[in-house]
Amino acid sequence: MTESKDDPVNAIIAQAKPIIAKLGFGTVVGYCSGMAMKKIGKAVAFVIGMGFIVVQGAVSAGYIAVDWNKVQSDVVSTVDTNNDGKLDEEDVKAYWAKVKKVLVNGIPDAGGFSLGFLWGVKYS
Repeated sequence: MTESKDDPVNAIIAQAKPIIAKLGFGTVVGYCSGMAMKKIGKAVAFVIGMGFIVVQGAVSAGYIAVDWNKVQSDVVSTVDTNNDGKLDEEDVKAYWAKVKKVLVNGIPDAGGFSLGFLWGVKYS
């Protein structure tokens, strides 16, 4: 296959060279991590959803009784990082900071990691 100087893709690549240089290793591993996190999140959501369906089915059939207010209270108190009694933006930021600290530890060019991660979660 021969390359042409008039190839529009080559022209776009030449124009995007400064951006491409910034999208380095950190962005690539961020994208891959985001894609993996999305898949893991879907699997976890599936398991939790199926568990809820089974438990709620047993509740509806009269086999067991569940105090959902107590369950909600216990879950919130477990995942509430700032102990304000609710799940909010600050809790999500705290968890993201913990995850990011682990994932970018020792990566030489981690500047684009967050962008790549969000891109992987959204577009994979």
